[in-house]
Amino acid sequence: MWFYYALLSALFAAFTAIFAKMGVSNINSNLATGIRTVIILILVWSIVFINGEGKNIGSLSKVNIIFLVLSGIATGLSWMFYFKALQIGKISQVAAVDKLSVVLAIILSVLFFKETLTIKTTIGAVLIISGTILFALK
Repeated sequence: MWFYYALLSALFAAFTAIFAKMGVSNINSNLATGIRTVIILILVWSIVFINGEGKNIGSLSKVNIIFLVLSGIATGLSWMFYFKALQIGKISQVAAVDKLSVVLAIILSVLFFKETLTIKTTIGAVLIISGTILFALK
């Protein structure tokens, strides 16, 4: 099931790039990110409350909160830089470079979670890096 969610994530990420490029024309990229963030906030909290998942908020540990806050900060910074890059760059190039996050996530997963780095994963990462270089040189 994870694969289908990941495919949907990729699909909506592609739409994100297209819609964001249209949305950042002639406005400040930070303002555009702020507007997008408010929409996401409303959408996600609506889903949480509709599904009755808000009642679990009291069960969060300090560690959960610390890492969710750090993740939120990283996400916010990622979005701000992504929107700025989309504003001044080509979608195909920005999206390709953004996908280097896959390679970085692989490296960090090995370092922090001791995940196994297989030949298949290494080849995939090298192909992503190669593809990114090809797109960036466009």
